[in-house]
Amino acid sequence: MSRKGGRDRWNAGIQASNCVNRANIRHIGIPMDKKSRKTIRKIAIAVVVLAVALYVIPFVTLFFIACGLIDVLRNDRKNTQLFRLYFTGNGMFTWLLSPFNLFVDLLSYKNWGVWKLEQFPDDYRREVDEVLDVFKTRQAEIIADIDANFESGRRGMYVYQWYGKQHIDNVPEFNRKFKYIRTIAVSVFSGRESTSYHFGPLRLTLRVLYNLRPARTDQIFIECGDVKQFWYENPLFIFDDTLLHRSVNEHDGRRYCVFMDIIRPSPVPAFLSMLLAGISISVDRMKAMFYKNWKMIGTRDPKSAPVK
Repeated sequence: MSRKGGRDRWNAGIQASNCVNRANIRHIGIPMDKKSRKTIRKIAIAVVVLAVALYVIPFVTLFFIACGLIDVLRNDRKNTQLFRLYFTGNGMFTWLLSPFNLFVDLLSYKNWGVWKLEQFPDDYRREVDEVLDVFKTRQAEIIADIDANFESGRRGMYVYQWYGKQHIDNVPEFNRKFKYIRTIAVSVFSGRESTSYHFGPLRLTLRVLYNLRPARTDQIFIECGDVKQFWYENPLFIFDDTLLHRSVNEHDGRRYCVFMDIIRPSPVPAFLSMLLAGISISVDRMKAMFYKNWKMIGTRDPKSAPVK
């Protein structure tokens, strides 16, 4: 038999096998829509990569698997969705950083997952209250400036400071270095705009959100594990964003939330701050990955709201 003939027979056999597999899948009623194919492909790739990694670097692979399991099991709802998203979805980067995040846990006080402001040390609380008081006092002016710079679009981020780096400087109270707060911004969702369930990457900081103009409706809320908070009931929400969470706005109007990151309470806050400063360049680059669906507004000369 010629070499070409052998290849033809091999290809024909593969094609026949594929046809049989597709027929069998249809026969047993497994849905093969685009989403199902994508999920199966992700799982197949993950299995192959894991098998290769276990063969080539078994101890390193087992170490990352162990760290990932310890990390992901901190979540409330230990279901298929959680493990699928963490190990094969948008949580993979969080998984890769799990050894570092677990190390940070050892340097920090107890992580409550979802926090109350009273659980922070006094000097942390004072700094958060100071920034929130500015937002409350200048709420109308700040929202008008945001609307002037973000007239349309799904999601916007109006950035005053990003991991200690100054951006918009039209609010003098925000133009200084804070001891614990590293990010000050306003997150804007247009009407009927929500995130999917997702994980943040790093546990050096905690996320502080404050709804500037909560509408009295159950259609606007944030959900983290078993906690589902409606903004009109409590406009302040503080949490560890490496836990699975989502933010929902099914209301027709815009949702404006103060968006802050604060160093985790720790017996060695200066060391955590040094770690964050050391990776701040990488964190800034992560912005493009984790906020690709957002319009980032960070110019030092933003448009002013029209004078009425």
